[in-house]
Amino acid sequence: MKFKKNFDVRNTRNLTMLVDFYELTMGNGYLESGVGDKITYYDMFFRKVPDGGGYCIMAGIQQLIEYLSNLSFSDEDIEYLKSKNQFSEKFLDYLKNFKFSCDVWAVEEGNPVFPNEPLVTVKGPAIQAQFIETMVLLTINHQTLIATKANRICKVAEGRSVMEFGSRRAQGYDGAIYGSRAAVIGGCDSTACTISEEMFGIPAVGTMAHSWIQLFDSEYESFKYWAEVYPDNCVLLIDTYNVLKSGLPNAIKVFDEVLKPKGIRPKGIRIDSGDITYLTKKCRQILDNAGYTDAKIIVSNSLDEFIIRDVLSQGAKIDGFGVGERLITAKSEPVFGGVFKLSAAESSDGLIIPKIKISENEEKITNPGFKKVYRIYDKDSNKALADLIAMHDEEIDENKPLEIFDPVFTWKRKKLKNYYAKPLLTKIFDKGNLVYESPSVMEIKKFSEKQTKRLWEEVLRLENPHNYYVDLSPKLWRIKQELLHKYSDIYE
Repeated sequence: MKFKKNFDVRNTRNLTMLVDFYELTMGNGYLESGVGDKITYYDMFFRKVPDGGGYCIMAGIQQLIEYLSNLSFSDEDIEYLKSKNQFSEKFLDYLKNFKFSCDVWAVEEGNPVFPNEPLVTVKGPAIQAQFIETMVLLTINHQTLIATKANRICKVAEGRSVMEFGSRRAQGYDGAIYGSRAAVIGGCDSTACTISEEMFGIPAVGTMAHSWIQLFDSEYESFKYWAEVYPDNCVLLIDTYNVLKSGLPNAIKVFDEVLKPKGIRPKGIRIDSGDITYLTKKCRQILDNAGYTDAKIIVSNSLDEFIIRDVLSQGAKIDGFGVGERLITAKSEPVFGGVFKLSAAESSDGLIIPKIKISENEEKITNPGFKKVYRIYDKDSNKALADLIAMHDEEIDENKPLEIFDPVFTWKRKKLKNYYAKPLLTKIFDKGNLVYESPSVMEIKKFSEKQTKRLWEEVLRLENPHNYYVDLSPKLWRIKQELLHKYSDIYE
């Protein structure tokens, strides 16, 4: 299917100004103080996996690419900023002639990712690198959150179809559109959001609402007309009045009278309310006895990974799930706490000077320097063993044992042998020029499925997962300790 790969629902609006105001005030200040062109390094990372999980699924890079590729300030933008009486003419002239010139690295979409490792690294002039903070966070935080929630839901569905049904509950139209994109990256096989198929090639699905049934004089009549109009895609919603006493008997009657004489098999039924476990067991038995063993049972109604896990453990007979509000809003934990922090800056002679953010809250202390991330795999199982954050100039010699250690509890160590290492960050922009082509959403989905299977099952548990190792190289660890020691007198 052809789709509008570069179509953006927001393309009628220049989003360059979707920034926190302090990014502009700092930019003006950088320019006025003579450090606007100073080369800086920023990392985007997160500190905690939502829902107490063991991993997240990276998403949102394509939309970040679209934003960075179209950065420009309109005359209206300049006039607005001028009206604030806070910006110098020099800064406004800079914005008039703005050209994005940063290097950007990112973890490819669909990859499992973990706390404290860079998901996006930006190198470039201080004004520019600081300016894009909000959109880096907005884009990656949202889609990674939804992709992660979808992955959890699809995992407990155990291979059954999961359809994203959340558009009407999403937090705005961007939330619906890009949420459906992220949900498919996380594992959903389709969406109810029609525009997402047009934009991304995601299969759009859907049949009827209760209003279709209510509009006719009888439930039977509504089912009959539907089967006549859509004989090859006949899924009937059977809970408008009573699932077992009305909905299912009328559905079977229409299957027998309308579809069977044409040699067409019904696709199935959908239940949107009631005791899912009880009703699906009874419906499966009745459908089988009527000769419709291949008719699928689809359920919806405020589902999430915990409800799906429970009903399946109780023996519910379900072939597919329509998951809406609790997926598209990540209702159980709707904030993905990604942050964007300065990690280094270059001196006048090009020396990279590591920078650190220190806090009394240990989890808010950052990892300094210009870094790279390696994923370490076991050669025998091809399973991921750990991620290693290293300095940008460090290489791993796979012919030698690799000792990893906990960055806080350094006595916890492990020596790895028979392993191989893969860099996790991919270059997206080189001096402002795009050097990366995003795969299609369905290609990212397949990639994500493959990469997630390379994690140990213990990491994939919904609750109390194994803590996946994200360690620092000895060189990075020493640099961090030196900076902590340097600023330690502040806390004395």
